[in-house]
Amino acid sequence: MIKANNPELKSWIEVPENSDFPIQNIPFGVAKSGKQVFVASRIGDTVINLHQLAKLGYFDVDSDVFKSYKLNKFIKLGKAFTRQVRDEISVIFSLDNVANKDNEKIKAVLYSINEVEMLMPVRVGDYTDFYSSEQHAYNVGCMFRDPNNALLPNWKHIPVGYHGRSSSIVVSGTPIHRPKGQQKPNDNEPPVFGPCKLLDFELEMAFVTYNGKALGQSISTKEADDYIFGMCIFNDWSARDIQKWEYVPLGPFLAKNFASSISPWIVTLDALEPFRVEGPVQEPKVFDYLQYEGDKHIDINLEVAIQPENTKEKVVSNSNYKYMYWNMNQQLAHHTVNGCNIKAGDMMASGTISGNDESAYGSMLEVSWKGSKSVAMTDGSERKFILDNDTVIMRGFAQKNGVRVGFGEVKTKVLPTV
Repeated sequence: MIKANNPELKSWIEVPENSDFPIQNIPFGVAKSGKQVFVASRIGDTVINLHQLAKLGYFDVDSDVFKSYKLNKFIKLGKAFTRQVRDEISVIFSLDNVANKDNEKIKAVLYSINEVEMLMPVRVGDYTDFYSSEQHAYNVGCMFRDPNNALLPNWKHIPVGYHGRSSSIVVSGTPIHRPKGQQKPNDNEPPVFGPCKLLDFELEMAFVTYNGKALGQSISTKEADDYIFGMCIFNDWSARDIQKWEYVPLGPFLAKNFASSISPWIVTLDALEPFRVEGPVQEPKVFDYLQYEGDKHIDINLEVAIQPENTKEKVVSNSNYKYMYWNMNQQLAHHTVNGCNIKAGDMMASGTISGNDESAYGSMLEVSWKGSKSVAMTDGSERKFILDNDTVIMRGFAQKNGVRVGFGEVKTKVLPTV
């Protein structure tokens, strides 16, 4: 058993009720306080400066690993080390070591969450976006093709994905501008150029990798867990009208690369182990390299809310990561089966996560069913897609046996086109 996952553990740091960050979580991120930037963890509403903690002699590593603007140096040290650090943090701040509460040196490494700014946690070298929710793929197929042939012929044979743009992935709290580009609203008329009119969110999760194998080698589904550092919430912004005009013949481009938003804390795969569940039966039978053993899906409750400017938010989706058809192990095995190498800090997103019920649809494209119906906001206005000055908020957490491990939120305001 992973020590830090012990459900009986309590911390001498106060943890509010229903917090996403009990001592069983211990996520990793990058925080800024004044001129200091450091690798951090969190318990309750308290942020832990791991650079200063390492300078006190903890973790048996050069403290400069934690004096960084990104987690990549830390991740490069591998799973055994990141697990050791997480376990050691749980010991330091466990109620069994309550004497540390009065240790002035340890108290000096602690900050209120309101005293820090959370920065982009990783330098994303390469980013891949999958398309792994069957219900989402089915819904899109029904809208744009035929309900009887909603899934493309390859969909249940391979975890479909594409290579996205890493430079425009931003952390929660970073506003984005409405993209502009070519659209073709009328099939019988020439294309037009201007601001996107059908701006959408996509509710996704993403995983961050450790260093992989050498170029030319593959990672199996059995090995995949050893190459996955952790997860965050991922909002894959989409310009539906731009996408419709450009996606043939080479797939997503300007409709996707303008922005993606992530939550600031990377929750380790270790912390999510207690929440694994059985996945769906996969028919037809997949190729040997995609077969796996054990429970590789994860039960993570997900929520999306839209907040018009100067008013209260409205929840428009309640979904769950367990609805995925293809799991992370299969995605990583497929990604590397041809010998493609991965590096520490690479990010792979799930694709839009939708459940069978309309309340669990993970995009406005589905919620509004291609714009055919509106969703009422708390101020009486209506939405089919996202308007300027709207804020989209995504949240996620797993919960079992009285332990809740969450991700916080990714919160992004949409500004007008520039």
